[in-house]
Amino acid sequence: METDEKERFRDSIGTVTSSGKRAWIYPKKPDGKWYTYRKWVSYGLLAFLFLAPFVKVNGNQFLLFNVLERRFHIFGFPFWPQDFHLFVISMIIGVVFVTLFTVAFGRLFCGWVCPQTIFMEMVFRRIEYWIEGDRGHQISLAKQAWNAEKIIKKGLKLIIFLLISFWIANVFLAYLIGSDKLLEYVTDGPSEHLGTLIPLGIFTGVFYFVFAWFREQVCVIACPYGRLQGVLLDEESIVVAYDHKRGERDKGRKKFKKNEDRETLGYGDCIDCFQCVHVCPTGIDIRNGTQMECVNCTACIDACNQIMRGVNLPEGLIRYASETQISKKKPFRLTGRMKGYIGVLFILTGMLTGMLFLRNDVEATVLRLPGQLYEHKADNMISNVFTYKLINKTTKDISNVRLKLINSPGTLKRVATHDTLTIPKQGIAEGTFFVDIDNAVLKADRNTIKIGVYEGDKLIETAKANFVGPRRF
Repeated sequence: METDEKERFRDSIGTVTSSGKRAWIYPKKPDGKWYTYRKWVSYGLLAFLFLAPFVKVNGNQFLLFNVLERRFHIFGFPFWPQDFHLFVISMIIGVVFVTLFTVAFGRLFCGWVCPQTIFMEMVFRRIEYWIEGDRGHQISLAKQAWNAEKIIKKGLKLIIFLLISFWIANVFLAYLIGSDKLLEYVTDGPSEHLGTLIPLGIFTGVFYFVFAWFREQVCVIACPYGRLQGVLLDEESIVVAYDHKRGERDKGRKKFKKNEDRETLGYGDCIDCFQCVHVCPTGIDIRNGTQMECVNCTACIDACNQIMRGVNLPEGLIRYASETQISKKKPFRLTGRMKGYIGVLFILTGMLTGMLFLRNDVEATVLRLPGQLYEHKADNMISNVFTYKLINKTTKDISNVRLKLINSPGTLKRVATHDTLTIPKQGIAEGTFFVDIDNAVLKADRNTIKIGVYEGDKLIETAKANFVGPRRF
C-alpha cells in the first residue's frame, strides 16, 4: 500500500487536477548559480534567434527555411530542391546529435536551448514577475476579485504579451520568406500585402496562445521529446536528479529541527520544505525520480542549494547526476550506445562535409522536349530537341556560359540570338537547343549523350540526356 501511494504521482500529471481541470502553475521565481548561467545562455540564444535571419554570409541569409519556394539556407549554405539530399542529411545529423545528447545528458536541450523554454522562462515569465510579483502575489491576484488593480495588471501583462508575440511572429516570418522580403513588406505597408498579413496574424495568435495560456502544457502534453526521453534514458544518463540515498536514508524525510543530528537519527537531509516543487515550471516533485515532465531547467537545484545553505547541510542534494552515480557512486562513462551514436554522427558529418565540398556551383538539367521524336535532316543527320535548366547556387552572376557536346560527334545549337548566356545569381537560366548527329554513328535507337556547361573555356558542370534515332534491326 505504501508503494502504491509513492507511485500515485505517475497516474496523473501535475498540471491537471483530480477532476480533470487545468491546474494553473505559479512557479516561484528562481535564483541561484544555475539560473544565472541559464540567463546568459538564453540571452545569447535570443540574440542569435533574432539576428540570424538578418545576417548574410556571402550574400546568403544565415538561416532560411522558405518551404514555398523550396529554398533553404543553413549557416549561409544555400540548398536548392536539387540539394534536398544534403538538407535531409543535415536534418538527420541534427536528430542524431539531439539523440546522443539526450542519452548522455537527458532533457538538457529542453531546459537550456529549446525556444519554448527560453521564451517562456526568460521573457514572458520574467515580465509576469515584474507586473504581478512572485508566486505568492500571483496566487493572491488570481483569487482576488476583479477590481481596478487586477484589471490593470492582467490587462498590461496581456498587452505586452501580445506585442512580443507579434514581434516573434515577424522574426519567424523572416525565416520563412527571407528578411529582405519582410523588410520590403514592412516598407510597403500592410495594405499592400494582405496575403502575408493574414498568416502573420495567425502566427501572432498561435504564439500568444502558447505563452499566455498553454504555457508549460507544450512541454508536458504537446512536445514528443518528453516521450522520446523515456526511451533513450538509462542509468548512465546525466539528469537533474534527487539524491534519494542521502535525502531519505533509513527513516525518510523530516522537517528541520535546529541542533538535530539527522544522520545519527536515520533521517535524510531532505527537510520536506517543498521549495523544489514550488519553483518547478511544470509543477512536478523531483523527489519522485526522473519524470517525463522534467525539462532539466535546474530551478530545483538552486532552490535546494539555497535551503541546504540555510540549514548548514551540504549542497548537491539535487544535482546533475546519473542513477549509477547516486546508487553506486560510479563516475560518468561513455556507454556502448553513446559510442554508437558518436560513430554514426561522425560518419554522417563526414559524408555531409564531403558532399558540400564536391557540390557544384551550377546544377544542370537536360531533358528531351516532351512529345517530340527525332527529325531526319539532309546528309543523313538525325536531330533531337532538348530543354535545359541551369541553376546558379552562388551569389554572383555567371556569364559567358556555353553548352557543348562532350565525346559525341555532332553539333549543338541553342535557340537564341547569342551563343553565350548568363545565369543570374541564385537564379535559373532556361532554354531550348537542337542536337544533330549523323545516323551512321548512332549505335542504337536510344543513345546517351553528354552535354558540358562551360564558363568561357572552363567546364563547370555536365549533364546526360537520351538521344533518340531510328530503330536498329
